[in-house]
Amino acid sequence: MAPSFSWWNNTKDTHRGTPVVIKMENPNWSMVELEGPSDEDFLISESPGRVRGKNAKQFTWVLLLKAHRAAGCLTSIGSAMLGLASAIRRRVASGRMDTDADVEPHGVREVENPAVRSRFYFCIKMFLCLSVLLLGFEVAAYFKGWHFGPAHLQLEYLWASPFGVKGAFDWVYSKWVLFRVQYLARPLQFLASSCIVLFMIQSLDRLILCLGCFWIRFKKIKPVPKEGSFDPETGETGYFPMVLVQIPMCNEKEVYQTSIAAVCNLDWPKSKMLIQILDDSDDPTTQFLIKEEVHKWQQEGANIVYRHRVIRDGYKAGNLKSAMNCSYVKDYEFVAIFDADFQPTPDFLKRTVPHFMGNDELGLVQARWSFVNRDENLLTRLQNINLSFHFEVEQQVNSVFINFFGFNGTAGVWRIKALEEAGGWLERTTVEDMDIAVRAHLHGWKFIFLNDVECQCELPESYEAYRKQQHRWHSGPMQLFRLCLPAIIKSKISIGKKFNLIFLFFLLRKLILPFYSFTLFCIILPMTMFIPEAELPAWVVCYIPATMSFLNILPAPKAFPFIVPYLLFENTMSVTKFNAMISGLFQLGSAYEWVVTKKSGRSSEGDLTSLVEKPKHQRGVSVPDLDEMKEEIRQQEQKVSRKKKHNRIYTKELALAFLLLTAAARSLLSAQGIHFYFLLFQGVSFLLVGLDLIGEQVE
Repeated sequence: MAPSFSWWNNTKDTHRGTPVVIKMENPNWSMVELEGPSDEDFLISESPGRVRGKNAKQFTWVLLLKAHRAAGCLTSIGSAMLGLASAIRRRVASGRMDTDADVEPHGVREVENPAVRSRFYFCIKMFLCLSVLLLGFEVAAYFKGWHFGPAHLQLEYLWASPFGVKGAFDWVYSKWVLFRVQYLARPLQFLASSCIVLFMIQSLDRLILCLGCFWIRFKKIKPVPKEGSFDPETGETGYFPMVLVQIPMCNEKEVYQTSIAAVCNLDWPKSKMLIQILDDSDDPTTQFLIKEEVHKWQQEGANIVYRHRVIRDGYKAGNLKSAMNCSYVKDYEFVAIFDADFQPTPDFLKRTVPHFMGNDELGLVQARWSFVNRDENLLTRLQNINLSFHFEVEQQVNSVFINFFGFNGTAGVWRIKALEEAGGWLERTTVEDMDIAVRAHLHGWKFIFLNDVECQCELPESYEAYRKQQHRWHSGPMQLFRLCLPAIIKSKISIGKKFNLIFLFFLLRKLILPFYSFTLFCIILPMTMFIPEAELPAWVVCYIPATMSFLNILPAPKAFPFIVPYLLFENTMSVTKFNAMISGLFQLGSAYEWVVTKKSGRSSEGDLTSLVEKPKHQRGVSVPDLDEMKEEIRQQEQKVSRKKKHNRIYTKELALAFLLLTAAARSLLSAQGIHFYFLLFQGVSFLLVGLDLIGEQVE
């Protein structure tokens, strides 16, 4: 008798719920007869009055098609794994570590203080060695049958055993269990609980910011210039004050052409605008190229000057301070600042400067950034998520409700009087933009953020460049906090504004966030696997971080498929941010390093076209040919691609990867599901970043 099997037909038709039967006509299962109602998925036809089986060949083709798709999927996965293995082999063979010095065109420059780096790396290695040792004990105990969960159960079992504790290993392990109960569990649980409290406070702050952003969208709140100063329909304004435009740059020959072209095409009366190219380059070739570009635009009729400092002190702040000391600056009322990779649209000044008209308390108008290379690789996509939340949520909410936020250092227009009252640019930190914003806020000046005015720029495409940028962005605020705290306390601003500056702006978002991210998820969580008496609830490990990641990704909905990589990568970056925060807080050597973020010189076709298709009201400025500009940019990109680059191995990230993977193996022994998967994927994330497999890859 032929065997038969049945299942339920779940297709959406009139026969829903009717069983379908497969009858095997011979012992070799070579012929298949299907009996049942019509179903598209099984290619079965039905005639009135009876059920007729379909030819087995059609069913076989369906199975073959599915098998082909599965084989293709397995092949692609296999190819990806082979490519990954090849990249890892090349990376290890090259032997270039993050401890190697950066070789610049005119010498060698260390990015991070070696003593600080070695101390931090030593602490991570100590935790790694300890975890490997403990894992060995736990594995041996597991095979001996001592896997009963918390230590008090293990001790009760050992003490109640009629055989007692036998052997050196048994004695050592019992002493370890007793030691961790008496001396380690409570301090670790206290530290874990403290970090959970900080985590919840920061999550509440993030939630309040998101609710504020939803309220702004719901009420359609938007800064509006004074009536008559700007017509949004025609883009015209009758308000043309004197504006100084500054572009500070340093050895950035990949991007100088696009930024200079963009500012020279700003739609503003030529007699009312002066462009300063503030070149701090120490490379003679770069100096010559930038000077020639300025001369070319001068011949085209642009009101532009070239400045180069002989004594290059103070990095970007020193460059801006030197430019503001020029005698002709007193004739100008506002200053617009753009970094070397920024490309403002021609109507940028027309959409920002009118907000100052009739608003004498307004000191800064900040525009939003957009990115020409946000889809270049996974690293740029993840950065886009972070910065989209920063601008649309943090900057916009703070602008609407308290008229204060941190100046982003570029794509903003300052009232020169506000800069002068705040004390001008100071070289005391690596975040001169945040420094001037805080001091201006203490003097009573108000800020406006325009979410609908965008200025295109570049994101770092390599992990090396992004890591250096984040180190500067997270060490500088702690330097500034130490310097500004006495001035904030003594200032005449309200108690609420002082609370916002000290607790929310500095402590919660600049200190507490990197502290608990690194401590809780990279140190405490792995340690709780070896000291199970201290516990982290599943909602701390999974649910709350997933919710916060979901809120962070809302301003960039197209990036929703990257929510899991985003969560893992943010925890991975916590080691760099924590290290930078400690360096800035305790005034360590690496906190004073100011490294220019590397650029690739990317520019979209639309950006070049916008420079040619200028508004008809452009005054006295001619533009180079589009094809000529495209050819020059293509040549620049070819020069950049020929430059020798390297992918590196990052020791701290690799050490943390092995620490987390070791803890994942320990959690597997105790069958902790969520903790195991989190530690496993987080360890893999650290491994990929440590091998520099995220971001730009150099063959």
